[in-house]
Amino acid sequence: MPSPLEGRRLWIAGIGGAGMSAYARLAQAWGAEVRGWDRVRTPYLEQLDGMEIVISDDPPKPPTGWEVYVSSAFADRIEGKSRAALLAELVSRRDAIVVAGAHGKTTTAAMIAFCLQRLGRDPAWLIGADVPQLGGNAGTGSGWLVVEGDESDRTIASLQPKIAVVTNVDLDHHSTFASRAEVEALFDQWLAGMPEVVRGEELPPYDGPLAVAGEHNRRNAACAAAALERAGVARDELTGVLAEFSGAGRRLERRGEAGGVAVYDDYAHHPAEVAATLAAVRDGGRVLVLFQPHLYSRTRHLATEIAHALAAADVVAVADVYPAREQPLEGVTGKLIVDALAERRPGMPLAWTPHCEDGARFLAQRARAGDRILTIGAGDVDAAAPLLLELLA
Repeated sequence: MPSPLEGRRLWIAGIGGAGMSAYARLAQAWGAEVRGWDRVRTPYLEQLDGMEIVISDDPPKPPTGWEVYVSSAFADRIEGKSRAALLAELVSRRDAIVVAGAHGKTTTAAMIAFCLQRLGRDPAWLIGADVPQLGGNAGTGSGWLVVEGDESDRTIASLQPKIAVVTNVDLDHHSTFASRAEVEALFDQWLAGMPEVVRGEELPPYDGPLAVAGEHNRRNAACAAAALERAGVARDELTGVLAEFSGAGRRLERRGEAGGVAVYDDYAHHPAEVAATLAAVRDGGRVLVLFQPHLYSRTRHLATEIAHALAAADVVAVADVYPAREQPLEGVTGKLIVDALAERRPGMPLAWTPHCEDGARFLAQRARAGDRILTIGAGDVDAAAPLLLELLA
């Protein structure tokens, strides 16, 4: 039997991203010849063996006769089919489990893929983060395809899996949705046509043993267990395996310890996620946070709510906004969060540090043995973790 993409030639712009690199790896495993371009070299490229990849500031002209797929980050620079179109085709080629939702979809998808792998079900997976226990963000097995979906641009509606999971509903993408009701309507419409559906908000928290901390991970595990049962895995089979799952990259990831201070990194960027992360890491000692806002639109709409979540920390430094795909908005900076937090917690040790490196220095100077420092945000704030460890040593 020929491979699903035998004879296809795909050229991918933005191939170094968490999503596109995973799609490229699976497409290659399924028989396609894959090449690509990105503006910078990323760790995800290390897993794309044998591919011709150009790294340059400006994209080269795609090779003649190749199908061109473009990351949303470069949609205004290169003509081609969308990221979503490529993912929709991959999902259509295999019995799939797609995990969507405002919060927890990376961890939930990783839990599902991990359990299927450990139970000998040989899954493939496409997840938007590194999963150390799985060896990366993509896998190419012959069993179920486990996919992290994305509602940020409404393209989740194009995915047609056998099992659809929505972890929860929240308003997280203000440039796409005007209200939470719009997000809920999108998910309702998507789920209406699915053979098997899991709605996380209808499930009680998972009550089995877990290696990952936090009430939010008990809710993630409940979704994973429900999806696995619909995929034919008995509850008594999955309980012991799920207990071994130790987390996905940048999800309350321990980066090291120096001077008696543990340093963690987390991808949280929405107030609900920040609050869940701080609750999970609190163990009686002080918690110090370097927070980097993600997207101007989100910062404009949620600065006060983010500040209220950060008020649960003991010391906070806030960096400037990580723009990702957005252009600056006048008057929108990380200082909006600082001002709201100063009003919420007068006298709190607090700093507006536009550069993450300055925030790391502010926290390191105030840390003492027994503290925990978190870098939090969906941008590049994780790069401050090595500097923190160096300063604390």
